[in-house]
Amino acid sequence: MDSKPSLVESFARVRIVLSHTSHPGNIGAAARALKTMGFSRLVLVNPKCFPDPQAEAMASGAGDVLASAQVAGSLAEALEGVTLALALTARRRDLATAPLWARDGAAELAAVAAHGEVALVFGNETSGLSNEELALCSRWATIPANPEYSSLNLAAAVQLLCYELRIALGAVSSAPTFTAAGTPATHDEIEGLMAHLEKEAVASGFLDPDNPRRLMLRLRRLFARATLEKEEVNILRGLLASFRQPTGKQHRGK
Repeated sequence: MDSKPSLVESFARVRIVLSHTSHPGNIGAAARALKTMGFSRLVLVNPKCFPDPQAEAMASGAGDVLASAQVAGSLAEALEGVTLALALTARRRDLATAPLWARDGAAELAAVAAHGEVALVFGNETSGLSNEELALCSRWATIPANPEYSSLNLAAAVQLLCYELRIALGAVSSAPTFTAAGTPATHDEIEGLMAHLEKEAVASGFLDPDNPRRLMLRLRRLFARATLEKEEVNILRGLLASFRQPTGKQHRGK
């Protein structure tokens, strides 16, 4: 029997911990950031203002994350039951463990989240995590930002790390798809468009059938790059039909 955990289970084992957040708007923005990456567990350690209308406003559709957020009195309480906690810091620290880049830290979290609870830990917007808080986390990571200006907005840091963790968990394994895309045109439909184009180009005088050069080949390449849809073929053919007029002297296609 396959004991490999599902992605849903792995995502559910991830908690995003914000310690001593001073601005409620940042809590709401962070909630939105983690939800867009598929996570839902938010833990707040001694937030200055929560709940707060500004947090609700900045959550922008992630109100469910705020509603289910856990408020803890200390980071130790917030990390209860966690197997691996990864702290984020932009400052040089004299700690026993070596720092990781954010991507490598996310990979470690993903490996542990397959079977155990994990946490991403972020500090206060101004001062970050204290050394005492960092000591509670088994690993710490930093974002490879501009060394001359490495300060990131809290929600931006949450978004970036949640993105890296989403990738590391294997939630993205193929090219993106968009449900709004139409039905691709068939070979026959595209050939019909090409024939229609050639006929109208000749009739208008734009194309000289005795000296066609590479016009039709270039149009074929254009449509191949565009990956035409059925509706687009129909639009183009309707447009061609609407342009039908008495033959006049036109410049030649090259």
